[in-house]
Amino acid sequence: MNSKEPDQQPNDPASLDQTYLWRPFTQMQDWMQVRPVVIASGSGATLVDDQGREYLDCNASIWTNLHGHKRRELDAALKNQIDQISHSSPLGLSNIPAPLLAQKLADSTQNDSVDNRVEGPELKKVFFSDDGSTAMEVALKLSFEATRRRYGKAKPSFISVKNAYHGDTIGAVSAGKVDLFHQSFGPMLFPTETVMSPYCYRCPFNQGTPERTDARLWRRCHWECVSEVESRFDEEKRNNIRTGAAGNDDDGPNSFSTFIVEPIMQGAAGMIAQPEGWLQRVIQIVRDYGAQWIADEVMTGFGRTGPLFAFQKGGVRPDFLALAKGLTGGYLPMAATLTTEEVFEEFLGSYEDFKTFFHGHSYTANQLGAAVGLKSFELLETTHNESHRTKIAGWIREGLRPLWNLPVVGDIRQEGTVVGIELVKDWKTREPFPLEAQAGIRVCNRLKELGVLTRPIGSVLVFMTPYCISEEETRKALEKYAQAIQSELM
Repeated sequence: MNSKEPDQQPNDPASLDQTYLWRPFTQMQDWMQVRPVVIASGSGATLVDDQGREYLDCNASIWTNLHGHKRRELDAALKNQIDQISHSSPLGLSNIPAPLLAQKLADSTQNDSVDNRVEGPELKKVFFSDDGSTAMEVALKLSFEATRRRYGKAKPSFISVKNAYHGDTIGAVSAGKVDLFHQSFGPMLFPTETVMSPYCYRCPFNQGTPERTDARLWRRCHWECVSEVESRFDEEKRNNIRTGAAGNDDDGPNSFSTFIVEPIMQGAAGMIAQPEGWLQRVIQIVRDYGAQWIADEVMTGFGRTGPLFAFQKGGVRPDFLALAKGLTGGYLPMAATLTTEEVFEEFLGSYEDFKTFFHGHSYTANQLGAAVGLKSFELLETTHNESHRTKIAGWIREGLRPLWNLPVVGDIRQEGTVVGIELVKDWKTREPFPLEAQAGIRVCNRLKELGVLTRPIGSVLVFMTPYCISEEETRKALEKYAQAIQSELM
């Protein structure tokens, strides 16, 4: 039912929203019970609703906003491009800012991180699309077809990590492993395999006793999560040999063709941070079996985990890199898939060979997105560089300390400026809140009343702000997290 407040006017945006809009990932019956927050403006890390109330944006507008709202430099880049042209077709035509952004992206992936030398193929080619789902769809299609062409493999196969979310297109959902999302669409999907997530806090092999620190630090295990990856690749190889699908050991992948993973931290899985060394160990197995790997950095890209890209922190460069969300600093929908010269060459041929990559988007390489993306890169290299992001991470780490004193906080996982706070009934037993308790939703609703906006992942609270946040804003926001948790769950 639609419950409008008595003083709502016919053109009230909240009323129109509840009457006409169908929200993403939202139980609409709940949505229609109370007046939604209607964002009217924003500045820096602050959002303002149509009633004049202010909120700290601690979800970075669903993980997209890097530099803050109404950022002067990005506004100017957008306006300058509008004075030239807003959009022209990418089919048969080029433009000025998109090739510059492509060069910037490709060049930036070649760098080592501050702490690690990065090993892997050079990413030289960029395919622009619209959002994270399409960036992943492009990566999946390119990997599939390049493997077929290069090695004559009839049906290349994919393997990904449990709980992974890679987007909402059919290919991206097939690669993802969130059971709840698959229940409705299962019959539409192509089969992919899965390995366990390196979820230290809830790992069945972790024999450690819970402590008041990140579970990755008190875990006791024998890297069973890595062993499972090797076992699955070996099992697939033996199956392929038995069915004649493997080919020669020296002739490309003889097991799975492609491994898919969010490096360093799984986002929608619940901000699951990988233990140090996991990514390098797993990718070594992937390489040993001749497979490629796709890095889904839709969330982790553009400095969220520390270096510009999370794979740089892991020390291993992928064959395909999917980027979106922060690509334009949170201003416009735009995505990119980067890959190697070798993959690109598999799609070269004469016109009649039909080796074209038959995939595209009407707004691919859009001038507005590319122009603001270039300016965002400039800010990432200067004002909001890695040193600045490290400073923010330190503020966050300090502000999180008091939360460990709350008995309903089970684990706090932080990588760079990204945090997941897992709520439990009792930290000593790790007993989870039942789904119907809506623990995360209740805390986030309370946070909204306290002037902080974020969105839960089940019983995991997310803390992720624009890089313009101040030390004082960080401290106050996390104090309100503690207040909201105590108010709702204790």
